[in-house]
Amino acid sequence: MKTVKNKDLKSLDQFVDEQYGKKGTKKRDIFEKGYEEFKLGFILQQARLEMGMTQEELAEKVGTNKGYISRIENNIKDIRISTLQRIIEKGFGGHLELAIKI
Repeated sequence: MKTVKNKDLKSLDQFVDEQYGKKGTKKRDIFEKGYEEFKLGFILQQARLEMGMTQEELAEKVGTNKGYISRIENNIKDIRISTLQRIIEKGFGGHLELAIKI
C-alpha cells in the first residue's frame, strides 16, 4: 500500500506550538494546566468504566454524591488530593502515587 504524505499535516506538538505558543509562555502554561486537569478527570472516568461502576456506585463507595463525581470527571470541579486518594483507595481499591518532575 502506498503512503501519501500531506505536507500540510502537522504533528500535535506543532499544532499546539502554533495555537498556544512555545513551552514557557503564559498562554501555553494556561493551556498545559487545563490539559492536565482534563486528563485527570478522563483517567478517573476510564478507571470507573473499566471497573464497571456507575458514578452513583463510585460516589457511594467514596461517601459523596453522583453530581460531585460527574463534575470531577467533566473537569468542572477541582479535586483535592485527599479526595483523589479516597476515590483511588476506597472507590477503586488502588493506591495513589504522586510524582514531581523537575
